[in-house]
Amino acid sequence: MNLYFDNASTSFPKPPEVGELITKYLSEGGTYGRAAYQRVFNASRLVEETRELVASVIGTSLISNVLFTYNSTYALNTVIQGFTYKHRKILISPLEHNAVGRPVEHLKQEFGIDYDILPHFSDGLVDTEKLKSIDFSQVDLVIINHVSNVNGLIQPIKEIKQAIGIVPLLVDASQSLGKLPVMVDEWGIDMLAFTGHKGLLGPTGIGGFFIRKPELVKPLVYGGTGSNSDKLEMPKFYPDRFEAGTMNILGIYGLYGALENQPNVIYTIAVFREIIDRLKTNSSIKLLIANNIENQSDVFSIVPLKTSVSNFTKLLYDIHKIEVRGGLHCSPIAYQTLGEYPQGAVRVSLSNYHTDSELKHLYSCISDIIDKTCNG
Repeated sequence: MNLYFDNASTSFPKPPEVGELITKYLSEGGTYGRAAYQRVFNASRLVEETRELVASVIGTSLISNVLFTYNSTYALNTVIQGFTYKHRKILISPLEHNAVGRPVEHLKQEFGIDYDILPHFSDGLVDTEKLKSIDFSQVDLVIINHVSNVNGLIQPIKEIKQAIGIVPLLVDASQSLGKLPVMVDEWGIDMLAFTGHKGLLGPTGIGGFFIRKPELVKPLVYGGTGSNSDKLEMPKFYPDRFEAGTMNILGIYGLYGALENQPNVIYTIAVFREIIDRLKTNSSIKLLIANNIENQSDVFSIVPLKTSVSNFTKLLYDIHKIEVRGGLHCSPIAYQTLGEYPQGAVRVSLSNYHTDSELKHLYSCISDIIDKTCNG
């Protein structure tokens, strides 16, 4: 039985092919675009095939605009710190992770670039009606966390983009890619950051971003690219401009194995929603979820009212070996929005591999810990 429910941190299990492709690279070797022999050709071909697969997953025909980094935090920093701010104004969603919160705070403290939180409902859902009253002519960049890593709320990306018009939109798809449809071209997304080790089921250390107009952002890192090596300036063309240094080819091989072997969801939505409904009615906990179940992903958090977050998390593991994560989940902005700062919550996040019986077992274990802490 799979008792791992911390997939918002990193996914487990992975498709077997992830390990097989990593082992393949370790046995064959090669680097990317740095020489003219067969090992390099093989590795370079797989890197470009992986780039094509990512482009397909995010719904874009602009394959060369998919750029590899080490994770979504690195990708978000590349865009946020490399962007040109004419109006010195950023707007962010109310459920941002520190991968966005800390870079924008850095820009505010060091360069006086201000940021505000978009209007929203009590669960953090951006209020697209209120967006219509905002003067976006004085806004440089809008940043939206597609799926919250705290309450699992799904933001309406297409509607938000329609409301903000030509203002560039940066989407953090760390928790959504591989779990939900993402349509970069159809939704008009200007930039999107992703990681390989969560919903895509790849290894850690590989991620990246899509950028529709690369000229809007300066590189975060400068160095060797294997191209234009006679010049000290970074190449103007991409992906080279944003991929300085030796990339994580090992991670890309693993990501390729994951992308080629994405599993269907095994558990049923009806069982998941039934568990949510039951937990909502329990007066000994507060459930952090979307107000509308249609906006709910497979992540939710529990605030125990009779004991501490840390104790509830510990008891779940000590007694039932249920693996979840307690705390603030690197998302103080989200917890402030939801009124549960600074204590945080106990987060539960599912895998596509989970079964209905495992979800029902999870519910019985949570219920048992609630009973024990109430009576203890």
